[in-house]
Amino acid sequence: MKKSVVLASASPRRTALLKQMNIAHTIQPADIDESPRDNEPPMELVARLASEKAQAVKAYLEDQQAMTDDKVILASDTLISFNGQSVGKPEDKADSKRILTMLSGKTHDVLTAICVLDKAQQQTQVITTSVTFAALTDEQIDAYWETGEPADKAGSYAIQGIGGEFVVSINGSASAVIGLPLYETRQLLNAFGLNEFGVVS
Repeated sequence: MKKSVVLASASPRRTALLKQMNIAHTIQPADIDESPRDNEPPMELVARLASEKAQAVKAYLEDQQAMTDDKVILASDTLISFNGQSVGKPEDKADSKRILTMLSGKTHDVLTAICVLDKAQQQTQVITTSVTFAALTDEQIDAYWETGEPADKAGSYAIQGIGGEFVVSINGSASAVIGLPLYETRQLLNAFGLNEFGVVS
């Protein structure tokens, strides 16, 4: 059966990474409440959100009578874990400054969950990448906010953009920090019938 991949995300970064992998796909963004539950550990939160995104798109397609046997849904979520606490997107400039000051000169974990499902099965995996920041000055943080880049990014920075200048070292998957771990995504999609060259069979 020829299958088709549905990306449950409007993220241009995730789309670009799938294109890099030569995986043709359609886009169906998921609209879910991403609020953490009380005392929910970052690892559990990121896995739950990826799963809920995939399930939301599946429910939408079922409602449209479009969740056919050939559909494979891919969802992903990324957040920062620092000292066991989840760090999401900044609310405003002050929050961005708080986050970047907290991360300055220290190592944090970037958690990226990927969830793949079809009508028969679902698999979710969380990839952890350690990122070490240089020490940042208030002037650097203020200037970075003015670029507009940190406003909608987990941890208030984009490693593939200007924020990459703050990164001293990465231990793990660089593409996972951007939003989609290439190796693990390929392995999961293979398990759902996608071969090594991006063709779904």
